[in-house]
Amino acid sequence: MLRFTGCAHFRQRLLLSTLSGRAIRIDDIRAGEQSPGLRDFEASLLRLLEKLTNGCVVEINETGTSLRYRPGVIICGGGLVHDCGAGRSIGYYLEALVLLALFAKKPLSITLRGVTNDHLDPSVDLWRTVGLPLLRKAAGLDDAGLELKIVRRGARPAGGGEVALRVPLVRALPPVSLTDEGMVRRVRGIAYSMRVPPANANRMVDAARGVLNALLADVYIFTDAAGGGGGGSPGYGITLVAETTSGCLLSAEAAATQGARGAGGGGGGGDAEEPLVVPEDIGRAAAQLLLDEVARGGVADGTHQGLLLLLAALGPEEMNCVRLGPLTPYAVRTLRHVKEFLGVTFSMRTEAASGTIYLSCVGAGLKNINRKVT
Repeated sequence: MLRFTGCAHFRQRLLLSTLSGRAIRIDDIRAGEQSPGLRDFEASLLRLLEKLTNGCVVEINETGTSLRYRPGVIICGGGLVHDCGAGRSIGYYLEALVLLALFAKKPLSITLRGVTNDHLDPSVDLWRTVGLPLLRKAAGLDDAGLELKIVRRGARPAGGGEVALRVPLVRALPPVSLTDEGMVRRVRGIAYSMRVPPANANRMVDAARGVLNALLADVYIFTDAAGGGGGGSPGYGITLVAETTSGCLLSAEAAATQGARGAGGGGGGGDAEEPLVVPEDIGRAAAQLLLDEVARGGVADGTHQGLLLLLAALGPEEMNCVRLGPLTPYAVRTLRHVKEFLGVTFSMRTEAASGTIYLSCVGAGLKNINRKVT
């Protein structure tokens, strides 16, 4: 049994525990805080894992500061529904959900309800336009089997959003070899608004284009004004994706919802009636964040570094290699976790000319033992 301390990277520890079949124990979960123990969104993640697997055992002490988790067999299946609540957005659950579903016994079809866009987690737009295409490219999946459909948007604090996710099965992941970052050839995006005037989306588009068109002519940003059908709270934001000549996708986003302090979501939990940020600031902030991601380099942006490293570590027992920019703290913790759970160690080489890091490893060779043989 692996032992950890603290609440950091709670989701990834549960994910790798379930994939590797190794039990874990986490102690001192917010033990020193005024409100100790697990939060609602962490309990919701545990309930979601119970729906996806068969035979998992979860033991929590009376104060919620200690957790023992023994993984079960990944089953999944169709017709599942899960309410993610308003503690974290749906994007918080998608990384674990998608990777577990690949190694399940039955293809996954699930409806998730809650917050679709906020300032803390990757939005469902980011997953639909960047996360899933990256997974298709690295895992060799077809477009028909892997799909994320946004049924209804929802912002903090009331939520009310809904998405439908379908994930196919794999026997094993192919080797990952993504080293050519290429040059940016075009930028696409989507500006959305919920329960606010539709003009807010156009104002964000104009502000973002004002920054990007000075460097690139091929910029096209769609607008999605949900109006009264966008959940129970007002909000708006923009997601931008830069596509390179080698097919890599680099993304950035900014959102304004009630209680969000700042365009990029640097803080949260403020007064629920705090005024929203001006749309022009949101558009300019997202454009500047996208330029920062392009300057960082690599085949994936900072948000998706951890996902790409996980796919390489779960790959076959042969060389898997990726090229990334400066590693985010989440990516660094991912490297440590794959070594502890899977025994996979990455070799890193810094390339001074491009400022990127070349990472290579021999994968764990994880195979889908749950899938029925046909």
